[in-house]
Amino acid sequence: MRNKLKQLRKEKGLRQEDLADAVDVPRQTIIAIENGRFNPSLELALKICRFLGKAVEEVFFL
Repeated sequence: MRNKLKQLRKEKGLRQEDLADAVDVPRQTIIAIENGRFNPSLELALKICRFLGKAVEEVFFL
């Protein structure tokens, strides 16, 4: 699954650590998601999207 997480995170002025803390995961998880090496669970994807104020389809896509 591809994503626009890095772009959207930077638009909000957030560091990877800020996002990781907000959704209660290690920073390495955010790095792996941004680099396409890890697909988040539905729960984590929803937490990320809710925090960024975006719909899932705006962040994650096939």
